[in-house]
Amino acid sequence: MQPELVLDLKLDLGEGPAWDSQAGILSFVDIRAGDLHLFHPATASHRTFNLGEPVGCAAPSSTNEFILGLRSGIWTFNLPTQTLTQVLHPENIPGNRFNDGKCDPRGRFLAGSMDNAETENTGSLYSYSADGTCRTLLTGLGISNGLTWSPDQKTFYFIDTPTRKVMAYDYNLDTGDITNPRQVVYIPNGMGWPDGMTSDMDGMLWIAMWGGAKMTRWNPADGQLLDVYPIPALNVSACCFGGPDLTDLYITSARKGMTEKQLEQYPLTGGLFRLRPGVSGAPTFKFG
Repeated sequence: MQPELVLDLKLDLGEGPAWDSQAGILSFVDIRAGDLHLFHPATASHRTFNLGEPVGCAAPSSTNEFILGLRSGIWTFNLPTQTLTQVLHPENIPGNRFNDGKCDPRGRFLAGSMDNAETENTGSLYSYSADGTCRTLLTGLGISNGLTWSPDQKTFYFIDTPTRKVMAYDYNLDTGDITNPRQVVYIPNGMGWPDGMTSDMDGMLWIAMWGGAKMTRWNPADGQLLDVYPIPALNVSACCFGGPDLTDLYITSARKGMTEKQLEQYPLTGGLFRLRPGVSGAPTFKFG
C-alpha cells in the first residue's frame, strides 16, 4: 500500500480534494494561488482555473457548478461559462479567509474561516443552504479545518488545527444543528498537525498530518491510532475517497513554509497522491 504520485504539481497550498462520482472527476484547490484544479483519472486529463483570489475550498454542485469559499466570501463558479457569482459574505473581518469546507448529506455547504496570519482565533464555521440561509455553527476558531460525517450521518467531526483535537457533535440532518460537543481524538506532539479529514464506511477517521509526512487512521470510539501511512511529502494537507468504488484515497500536499533543506528531503511535496488502503470511504456530497 505505497502511495502513488498522481500529479507532480508542486502546489504551494494544495487542499480540499472532492470526488464527483457522477463525472468521475477529482477537484482540489491551491489556496493562495487561487486555483481550482480538476483531474479526470480515467483519461489523466487535468485542467486549472484561476479564480482571481485565494480559494479555501470548492464543493461540486448538482447544477454543473462549484460552490466556493473565497477570501471575499461564498461564490459559485459555473464550469461551462467559467463565470463567478458572489452569493454572500457572512463576516466582516479583513484578515480572515475561508479554509476547509464541504457539503453535508443534505447538500448544505459547511465552510470555515480563519485568520490568514494564523495568529488570532477569529475563525467561524458556517452552514449555507441552497435556499439562501446561512447559519454560524462555531466561532472562536484558530484554523478551521477537517470535517466529515459518520456513515450513519448522525455524527459530525471537526478539527480546529491548533487545538490538536478532533471534536464530535450530534448532527441533525433535518435542521443542520450540531449539539453535544465532545473530544474523540487528540493528536500528540511529534506527529504533525491535524489538517484535512475524511471517514471510511467502517466509521474510522482519516487525518492528514501537516508537517508529519503521513496519513493516519483513527477510531473515534476510543481515540486510538489504528494505522500510519508514510507519504513522501512533508505537509500532508487533506484527503478524500474517490474512484469507481470509493476505494482510492486521494491526498493533497503543500510546499508552503518549507525550507530549502526540507524541499531537498521531500521534493514531491506539493503533489497529488493516491493510496489504496483496502477500505471504501465516505462519498463527497454535492451542494443543493
